[in-house]
Amino acid sequence: MAVVRILVDGYSLLHEWTEIARGLPRFSAQAREELVQKMTLYQDAVNIPITIVFDGAGAYTTLAHAEIKTDVEILYSRTGLTADAIIERVAHRMKPYGEVLAVTDDHAERDTVVSLGGISTSCLGFIQEVENTLADLGQTMKQINEREKRSYRNRKP
Repeated sequence: MAVVRILVDGYSLLHEWTEIARGLPRFSAQAREELVQKMTLYQDAVNIPITIVFDGAGAYTTLAHAEIKTDVEILYSRTGLTADAIIERVAHRMKPYGEVLAVTDDHAERDTVVSLGGISTSCLGFIQEVENTLADLGQTMKQINEREKRSYRNRKP
């Protein structure tokens, strides 16, 4: 079965992905925004919808964040709910449509998603996948651009 959505525990991924927002607090608006930008690039490359879930009742939203134009879905848990609970609910509701991929370092959460018919990966494994995919895409684009440059130079006026 195909993966129909990637569900990301936002703070779990930010905690592991230290290259994002280097030197800034992991819970800062800038770190969240950089993660959203990276996930937007990845979503464009793999064409699988991504939902990033942050703990926090929406208290961390900022004007800058609201201005980001992205197809990546961004959710904040409300008071009394965790990102884990939202990920579990979405995994359960998406089951008829295909598998969801949960990205988290919480082993209990990963086991729960698997029991609901989804698949899971650690944050480090996902980071490596994202970086490899984006590097491959960059290399492919470079090759296409070089080919187009040669083609353009070889054209006769």
